[in-house]
Amino acid sequence: MMTLEKFEEASELVKKVTLNTKLIYSEYFSEQSGNKVYLKPENMQYTGAYKVRGAYYKISTLSDEEREKGLITASAGNHAQGVAYATP
Repeated sequence: MMTLEKFEEASELVKKVTLNTKLIYSEYFSEQSGNKVYLKPENMQYTGAYKVRGAYYKISTLSDEEREKGLITASAGNHAQGVAYATP
């Protein structure tokens, strides 16, 4: 179960390998929707996507026994890039 404590731990861990991306106000989408719309440019991460966050957190919290067994993932896209970047 994800608790606030685990969420905060994960947030601190992934800060080690991610860039802080600021929200960008979109005048166009705000006008189109009648709401205030902000974009978070995660494409500016080293891997080009936000997927590194989950991959890095999971890999960094593996036990020694789990690490010895290895890691298998199936993706040819953003998740694969995140896993490759997060794997030491």
